[in-house]
Amino acid sequence: MKYHCEITSWGDEALLFLDNPETNFIIIFNNNAPAELASFSVLHTPGNYNADPAVGDTMVVCDKAFTITAIGDEALDTLREMGHCTLSFKGGDTAERPGCIMLQGDAPLVKDDIQAGMTIEVY
Repeated sequence: MKYHCEITSWGDEALLFLDNPETNFIIIFNNNAPAELASFSVLHTPGNYNADPAVGDTMVVCDKAFTITAIGDEALDTLREMGHCTLSFKGGDTAERPGCIMLQGDAPLVKDDIQAGMTIEVY
């Protein structure tokens, strides 16, 4: 396993972009994020970061599997340092933003999937 963390909570605005097909992303942060960032983030335990996630790896978010299709230039540094990146579920071979990890899967992640105690893992 390259990466593992457990969801602890999320801000009031954290899931607003998930169900919209135009956006379809969540922002993740370690659970010690400042309040102004926590309000729109899914918060998690500090990650067990064993190796860099890579294109082609599988990321499992709340028991749903996704293939990593692209990684932005800053995403791995911010994930390693503060548990932060944007997880975009639109796929594609180009990251939408420097801090973005693009994911493609068979089943969409929906708001009801996000629960405290669920995990984010990379294999």
